[in-house]
Amino acid sequence: MGAAARAPRLELKAISKRFPGVVANDHVSFAVPAGAIHALLGENGAGKSTLVKIIYGVQGADEGEIAFDGERVQISSPREARALGIGMVFQHFSLFEAMTVLENIALGMDEPPPRRELEARVRQVLDTYGLSLDPYRHVHTLSVGERQRIEIVRALLQQPKLLIMDEPTSVLTPQEVEQLFETLRRLASEGCSILYISHKLHEIKALCQSATILRGGKVVATCDPREESARSMAELMIGGSLKALSDKSGAAKGEARFVVASLSAPGEPPFGTSLKDVSFEVRSGEIFGIAGVAGNGQNELMAVLSGETGKGVTGSIHLDGAELSRLSVGARRRAGLASSPEERNGHAAVPAMSLADNAILSARSRMGLASGGVIKAKAARDYAAKVIEAFSVKATGPGAAAGSLSGGNLQKFVMGREIMQNPAVLVVSQPTWGVDAGAASFIRQAMIDLAAKGACVVVVSQDLDELLELCDRLAVINEGRLSEPMAVKGISIERVGLLMGGIHGVGQAGAKPEAGVRRPTADARQPEPAL
Repeated sequence: MGAAARAPRLELKAISKRFPGVVANDHVSFAVPAGAIHALLGENGAGKSTLVKIIYGVQGADEGEIAFDGERVQISSPREARALGIGMVFQHFSLFEAMTVLENIALGMDEPPPRRELEARVRQVLDTYGLSLDPYRHVHTLSVGERQRIEIVRALLQQPKLLIMDEPTSVLTPQEVEQLFETLRRLASEGCSILYISHKLHEIKALCQSATILRGGKVVATCDPREESARSMAELMIGGSLKALSDKSGAAKGEARFVVASLSAPGEPPFGTSLKDVSFEVRSGEIFGIAGVAGNGQNELMAVLSGETGKGVTGSIHLDGAELSRLSVGARRRAGLASSPEERNGHAAVPAMSLADNAILSARSRMGLASGGVIKAKAARDYAAKVIEAFSVKATGPGAAAGSLSGGNLQKFVMGREIMQNPAVLVVSQPTWGVDAGAASFIRQAMIDLAAKGACVVVVSQDLDELLELCDRLAVINEGRLSEPMAVKGISIERVGLLMGGIHGVGQAGAKPEAGVRRPTADARQPEPAL
């Protein structure tokens, strides 16, 4: 074999990229061999996204070279990247909401096959990965997690030589994560290189043989994740010690303050999941978790609890004995219920508006940011400034547009905006989705501190490790039904995974999967100790 055959699949040489006032990548160099699974780690804003966009041809580097299979290449567009054999799964999706899943997949292919053939190929990939997704559903009806599945399928259909994956497991059960890893390992054994980006450091340890760590746009370390701990890698990412979460085990829990009884509601039209007799209660000082794979009623539950949806809702929602289910969003907030949805851009915050204006959206009543329909601009700026300082948000100030912040910093601002209102109950979906280890730790500690003051916290998350780290009890939502709550201490990860996969009544005689649901294999992985 010649030198080219022995060359790395991908090699970056002194890649630099500058934007006005920011050096996103500063002489970044590393290589990914053929058949290797290589991690790219770093906090939000470290330069990972810019770097992979350069590799995929979305952006051009100001300096440096890229070699692919030993040949120097100029990648000027995603089409050129795909022609080389590079596939990409973006964390932030580029999908047409009015079109179906199948139509979006076809639009992402340079030469899509006929519809019937494409549908067959899509269903084969879905079956291989154990993912549930209807090719004929419209994208606007899908959750964030379900949209991510479209990107995964679209990339795998290309049969790439290099597959770049950005946070690909946020929608999977523990059993499905292991199945995905087996598939990626098989792809790697066949010569496909994988550049894997994830904030779940236990995944990096389990999957990757090598890692490049970025901080401030520069390569600060390389390591073998199998020889590192999650904490040591996180500390390399942030350039300092990672503060451990405070111990919740001895915290006293009071009486039930937030009580949801027999809650039912129609699914979001036309294909949403209906809520079916959902009941749970949360005590003072308790963090209650709701686990589940995306698309099982989480969005509907959040909309009903926050008051965004009221049509067709039956059942009751009580906070400190007061009935909330017939109140508006504003009235619920005044009563002490704060909430934050999973989609931070466009739902939790308006990207084009300033942080001060975004503070007014949800805090105007409790924090006195408006009176008699008149906005108090100075009060809004002052409150936004307090949130920025208290939650260590990297922003130029209250006047900064929400869309100018990195994902982790915007999420810290959104969570701070809600928590600093001192609500009686905080209901939050995906509080740390797609954010780095430092920001995730900060947000989780803030929720723990809020509960320690006597508030109730409800966390809806697809990240089971997050729920195990945070919560006192959790339940699993599947097809709009909620399981019986389980104490986190001594919980069976296998049982939770089976419930997430649609196996209700685990341990009961005759329990069978619902039609069309793949029965997951057992997974004995235990949660990694909390950072």
